[in-house]
Amino acid sequence: MKKHLSFSQIARQVLTYVSTFSLSAFPLVAVAETFRLREATIADINQAFDRGALTSEKLVQLYLNRIQAYENRGPKINAIISINPNAITRARELDKERKQKGPRSPLHGIPIILKDNYDTADLPTTAGSALLKGSLPADDAFTVQKLRKAGAIILAKANLSEFAESNGWLGYSSLGGLTLNPYKLTRNPSGSSGGSGAAIAANFAMLATGTDTFGSIRSPASVNGIVGIKPTQGLVSRDGIVPLTLSFDSAGPMARTVRDMAIGLGIMAGVDPNDHRTLESKGKSYRDYTKFLDKNSLKGKRIGLIIDFRGGNPELDALTKAAVAQMRKLGATVEQVDLPPKLENLWPLMKGVTEAEFEPQIENYLKTLQPPFPNSLEEMVSLSLSNQLVNSKLPVNPGRIQSFKNSLKHTGLADLEYLYIIQFEFPKIRQQILSTMKAKNLDAMIFPTMTCPASSLHTKKDPTYKCAVNDPYIPGYLANATGFPEISVPMGFTQQGIPVGLSFFGSPYSEPTLLGFAYAYEQATQFRRSPKTTPALPGENFDY
Repeated sequence: MKKHLSFSQIARQVLTYVSTFSLSAFPLVAVAETFRLREATIADINQAFDRGALTSEKLVQLYLNRIQAYENRGPKINAIISINPNAITRARELDKERKQKGPRSPLHGIPIILKDNYDTADLPTTAGSALLKGSLPADDAFTVQKLRKAGAIILAKANLSEFAESNGWLGYSSLGGLTLNPYKLTRNPSGSSGGSGAAIAANFAMLATGTDTFGSIRSPASVNGIVGIKPTQGLVSRDGIVPLTLSFDSAGPMARTVRDMAIGLGIMAGVDPNDHRTLESKGKSYRDYTKFLDKNSLKGKRIGLIIDFRGGNPELDALTKAAVAQMRKLGATVEQVDLPPKLENLWPLMKGVTEAEFEPQIENYLKTLQPPFPNSLEEMVSLSLSNQLVNSKLPVNPGRIQSFKNSLKHTGLADLEYLYIIQFEFPKIRQQILSTMKAKNLDAMIFPTMTCPASSLHTKKDPTYKCAVNDPYIPGYLANATGFPEISVPMGFTQQGIPVGLSFFGSPYSEPTLLGFAYAYEQATQFRRSPKTTPALPGENFDY
């Protein structure tokens, strides 16, 4: 009779048998990765580069395909004002360099988009204006030089509100026309960096640059569901950028994730002898801001919720309330902050400063250009009112022309009221903010980036737009008037599917802290999602 082994005896025999084999006899099978361009990060791109699954040349072509599909066809986002004809050639050069020497930086061979008020010697820089059509500056802006040195490819220039001020026509310029919000084509992409915001939301590149004078990076980031930072004024050079108001102007990166934006900031930041404000940042900037990104960074921190920016839109107020609850879950203490009355709306003070500064500052820039471009603000007004432009399909925004005229009427930099505001009012405002934070022992303050969602296009009213305040951009003025840093990160969507942003605001050079907080919130919420109007194209997704 055959004897049957017990279960334990069988198990011991199997283990003995298996132990006689070496694991080296069984080669490990690599697990396939799936590359998806639509929401790929800089890290995803570099991993595909390293594995030989992607080249910069192929990547540039994929982005050009998206621009071709969604700019002039499909939804016609109209975020791009010009395309670099040498982008493919540059990509091939950087592919070759990568093989021979390795990458220069995380941006090596990666396409980016510049707002078209950043000087580029090889591409026109127009500030979105027909007045500067075809203008080729003598050299690159300082930040553009840094980006090129890091190996980034300038793929295109983005549309913007003309001369970086919207005056009611958000996302419109006389050269680029009207940019649409890719999440809802009847809404604007905000301004003035609306082209940059829409381009990154629709994934026409990995990273874009913006400029921010009255919220012009953060507001487009908010309504386009991306991340944007207005750095401490002085952290990033403004040399070679068409000025609007140098007392407020800042430059910074825009991206789909906090990490990608941090990479861009590390490359753009740095002292520039041609921008005196950057001299203050010596020893205060970092080449790598990603080292401050920590999912647990909100734990044990004290955050102030500014309550003065409520009441514009009930959906946005509800999303802000939910954001506060999320931060408390992440270990932060959130305390309400009521600003002093004058700080609730700083526009009346800022308006006069812009009127004083625009004429002398824009004329200094115009002097760097060669004929036939205008050399004075008075000439800009005259050309804007010419029959050729007034009767064209893309006239200059009448509100922008009025702003030109207001600057011409102003007595300028010697005006006593202007000097009082600059020398007394703004220093007092900075001190009030710092005193408030110190009194409550706050690490940062938060508020909705805008008090309402993206508004209707100026060409057609969207009946679903609801806003109970006259100026939904008021929260952003704090960072411009003080020069302090602010980051906008996605906070969710309205019922109409429009993104809104949450802002983290802090003391000068607190970017490492704010980035950590924004990253912790982003990672916990994961609100970012692609617009339905710009889906993936053939060839964008592949396994390797």
